[in-house]
Amino acid sequence: MAKRDVFQTAREEMVVRQLAERGIRDARVLQAMRDIPRHRFVSAELQHLAYRDCPLPIGDNQTISQPYMVAWMSELLALRGGERVLEVGTGSGYQTAVLCALAGQVYSLERHARLADRAATILAELGLNNVEIHVGDGSQGLADMAPFDAIIVTAAAPALPGPLRSQLHPQGGRMVLPVGDDRQQYLELVTRNGDRWQIERVGAVRFVPLIGRYGFRAVRRDDDDSAVV
Repeated sequence: MAKRDVFQTAREEMVVRQLAERGIRDARVLQAMRDIPRHRFVSAELQHLAYRDCPLPIGDNQTISQPYMVAWMSELLALRGGERVLEVGTGSGYQTAVLCALAGQVYSLERHARLADRAATILAELGLNNVEIHVGDGSQGLADMAPFDAIIVTAAAPALPGPLRSQLHPQGGRMVLPVGDDRQQYLELVTRNGDRWQIERVGAVRFVPLIGRYGFRAVRRDDDDSAVV
C-alpha cells in the first residue's frame, strides 16, 4: 500500500475512533480533521505516529496537540463559516489548518519565529490562503484586527487575558482557552453578549504555558498538552 493510502486510512480511523466515538458531533469539524493531513505538521521521523491520540514534539519545547483536543476545542467554537478567528499559539500550524477549513479568515499569533515560519510554509503548500500568521506576544492578541468572532488559545494562561477579552466580538463572540498553572488546568468556554459574559468550565486539560505580558512571565517545565479526559 502506498504511503499516501496508509496516511489516508490512519486519518479515517482517527476520525472514527478517536473523535466520533468519543463524542465529537460537529460534521464540519469531523470533515476538516478527515481532510487535513496531520502528518505534514510533524517531522519525517514522527510521521508514523501522526494519527495516534497523543501530542508530539515540534521543537522549541512545544507540541502538536492530540487530535481529540484539536477537534474538541474547534467544536466548542461552533464555527459555521465566514467568521474571523484569532488563534493564540500557532505551533505546528495543524490547529490553524483546521480553523482555515472552518472559518472565513484566521489570524494566528506565535512567539517563536521559527515555528511561525515553518507553519506558514506548510499552510501555503496545502493551499490554505485564508490565514495570516504574526510573530508576537499572544497574550496581547491583535488589537488592530479585532473584533474576532472566535478566539482559541492553545497554551494555558493563569487567568483570562484582558486584551483577548476586549477583542472578542460583543455579539455572541466565543473563546476557548485553558486556564490554570502547572498543577491544575481547566478548559474554559467564554461567551460574550454585550456586557454579559458567560464562562463555562468544560474539562480538565494539560497544556504548555502561555508566555507573555498577560500570561506567565517565567518559563516553566513544558508538559504535553494532552487532555486529561
